[in-house]
Amino acid sequence: MQYCVTSIVMIVKKHSVLILCLVAFGLNAQSDTTVTKKMSIDGEIVTAIVRDGDTLITAELNEASVTSFRKFDSDTQKRWYLKYRRYANTVYPYAVESIKMFRKVERETEGMKKKKRKKYVRNLQKELKKEFTDPLKSLSRTQGKILIKMIEYELDTPMYDLLKSVKSGFSASKWQTLGKFYGYNLKEGYIPGDDPIMDAILQDFDVSYE
Repeated sequence: MQYCVTSIVMIVKKHSVLILCLVAFGLNAQSDTTVTKKMSIDGEIVTAIVRDGDTLITAELNEASVTSFRKFDSDTQKRWYLKYRRYANTVYPYAVESIKMFRKVERETEGMKKKKRKKYVRNLQKELKKEFTDPLKSLSRTQGKILIKMIEYELDTPMYDLLKSVKSGFSASKWQTLGKFYGYNLKEGYIPGDDPIMDAILQDFDVSYE
């Protein structure tokens, strides 16, 4: 007979983590039965799969990015990387939300007439202004650049083309002119290898949204 063994194993997948709690006692004598049920843990209702006395608790988590320890050619390069990481942490939520909104516009305006689509985008823009105008105004130039590159990297499209598809060519040109004033070229897009520090940051932060 096997005696009581308790272990916890965490298995990380793309969008979920499985917390496997094994409590085995006399496993050889147990039958092969599987039951799915709801249970409460610290006041939260979770789904549990019970099989032969073993309990498998499933929980949804956001996607996690795991990278190896980075090496740098100089202390200056390391300082820039750490600075970019701090800035990326600040703009990350805005990048995810921007990508989410772009996907939403694509999905909900598909096949929509031009006039109706413009009205939809205009109403959505009003909603977003209330929530994001103040925090986005406080971003530095470098933070703004990282935000733009995060969006371009995920959507594989220059910001100019994104603005043109959602708004209009005139609007995209207006933002391109303003962007140049702050040192951005919205037509350029993300170019791998152009900025090694930026490459590392974009690899570290997963902004994908489906």
